[in-house]
Amino acid sequence: MIMHSVKGAEYEPEQFPGLVYKSSDPKTAMLLFRSGKGNCTGAKNIEDIHKTVDTIADILRNLGVDVYKNIKIVVQNIVAVGDLEGELDLTETAMALGMENIEYEPEQFPGMVYRMKEPHVVILIFSTGKIVCTGGRNVEDVSKAVEKLSKELNSLGLLH
Repeated sequence: MIMHSVKGAEYEPEQFPGLVYKSSDPKTAMLLFRSGKGNCTGAKNIEDIHKTVDTIADILRNLGVDVYKNIKIVVQNIVAVGDLEGELDLTETAMALGMENIEYEPEQFPGMVYRMKEPHVVILIFSTGKIVCTGGRNVEDVSKAVEKLSKELNSLGLLH
């Protein structure tokens, strides 16, 4: 069994259906599934993803596992954090941005969830001006979304 042969690997199928391999350099986690597919999480850039995938592929090959030579890597989700450098009244912001794109329940969660249609991302917005953008498939989508949000908030006079 791979779990016993790979230092740092965890496999608890009653909690998660895949093997979890944590790397310290780069600081990432590789999730491996019975289907042969895997997910790399926590990478700060594409080079870290390649390094992690190459490392786990080499480990598996050394254990006699047949691994593709040219592993296809597809970025599915980029998570970025930022600061709009101003504060917001989230109730006022939710009303101004249109409730059809917003989830805001302050008694449940201290931030507002803004589902942007173009680019197709989700941005968590906090009253401090801190944001978390998720769902982008490339850096350009994330940059475009944050710029669009910032312009919109500034044009509505919401960022203080």
